Amino acid sequence: MSDLRVRFAPSPTGYLHVGGARTALFNWLLARKQGGTFILRIEDTDVERSTQESVDAILQGMEWLGLDWDEGPFYQSSNFPLYKEYIQKLLDSGKAYKCYCSAEELEARREMAMKEGRKPKYDGTCRQRTDHPADKPFVIRFRAPQEGSTSFDDLVKGVITFPNEELDDLIIQRSDGTPTYNFCVVIDDVIMRITTVIRGDDHVNNTPRQIQLYEALGFPVPRFAHVPMILGADKTRLSKRHGATSVIAYRDMGFLPEALVNYLVRLGWSHGDDEIFSREEMVQKFDIGNVGRSAGVFNPEKLLWLNAHYIKAGDPQRLAGLLLPFLAERGIDPQIGGPDLPTVVKTLQERARTMIEMAEGALFYYRAPESYDETALAKFDKEHLQAVYGAVADKLATSAAVTAAEFDAIFKEICTDKGWKMPQVGQPVRIALSGGTQAPGIGEIIVTLGIEETLLRIKLAQETVAGR
Repeated sequence: MSDLRVRFAPSPTGYLHVGGARTALFNWLLARKQGGTFILRIEDTDVERSTQESVDAILQGMEWLGLDWDEGPFYQSSNFPLYKEYIQKLLDSGKAYKCYCSAEELEARREMAMKEGRKPKYDGTCRQRTDHPADKPFVIRFRAPQEGSTSFDDLVKGVITFPNEELDDLIIQRSDGTPTYNFCVVIDDVIMRITTVIRGDDHVNNTPRQIQLYEALGFPVPRFAHVPMILGADKTRLSKRHGATSVIAYRDMGFLPEALVNYLVRLGWSHGDDEIFSREEMVQKFDIGNVGRSAGVFNPEKLLWLNAHYIKAGDPQRLAGLLLPFLAERGIDPQIGGPDLPTVVKTLQERARTMIEMAEGALFYYRAPESYDETALAKFDKEHLQAVYGAVADKLATSAAVTAAEFDAIFKEICTDKGWKMPQVGQPVRIALSGGTQAPGIGEIIVTLGIEETLLRIKLAQETVAGR
């Protein structure tokens, strides 16, 4: 195993969204590629917004995507005593100080700085303060270097440099005694021995502050890789207004985990013109250096295309298991009765783009049509329909056919004998068996339903037509 240690550190204030899932995927792939360690850390220090429901949703989303972690989940909230210890070390060494400036004082100075054309950063009023009034609340600030610059060689974006004069003295502990995000992250990454930090590029501006904290505490600085954001079609940051952003929402919409993983890996990373990757191929070919610098645009149609591909190529037995909850939502339990579900799946794989579409397509197998597509039936006169249903019923009742190809041959034989074209026979029978025109091949349907159920449905359609 290599020394590489990476982490995914979501905040449990909502579901696992696609942007976070892609970040987790890139970390997971790098760890698997290099034989490193992938760590899951829950950053739950925002007590008011963090919920157990969100923690469960994140874990569920990770498990559904198959992003297994090697260590964790660790919870940031359990490290509070440790944060206090390191804050005290910075105070004792003079690298941090207590700031007694009130919110009103700070706001007044910000406004003055902006009027004078200066950057509205903290002006260092308490930086050299030696008195410590016991009756005044205070925050603790990091004493940041004021000269020179802070640079890092980003694995995605290249060298990024920040002049230190633009960075003010960061608050590392609030007036209520709780440590702040930037400080907690550094301590967590240190104690977890993180060697490479892969995260969204909305964290770029946090990085120089965190690097200064690593250096002030005497810890090695990890490598950083900031991956670009995911945008909606209108080129704004992906949000709920663009549709589903939660990983679990895509599961519930009938997408397969392998389709979403494949889509997310290509949303910012490329390997030539390849579009479809197995999980093994992703691990083998992934290189963080091939992640693009520009934002990826989320394309629902492309995801739908990939999902259709994976459904078409999927194992019917596995797909049948995934289909069960979608059928249950529609009041169908294939285990009680009806055709073998994997067999049903085989007839629907070519056409279904989602598991919801497959579930809708499977309904007629377990529930005889209660009505028929009247528009489609209206294309044929009553006498023709009766003749077709009679001829087909007679042939099937005496047939020894067992395969879809053999049943299809029977229909061709009927067409030849009667001088009909295939749509003149196939369409009425498809409507009789499924209720509509969008269904698998007739031979496949008959094999799946069985001769007895097929004849019952043809008889029912015949009686319905006769009663008009």
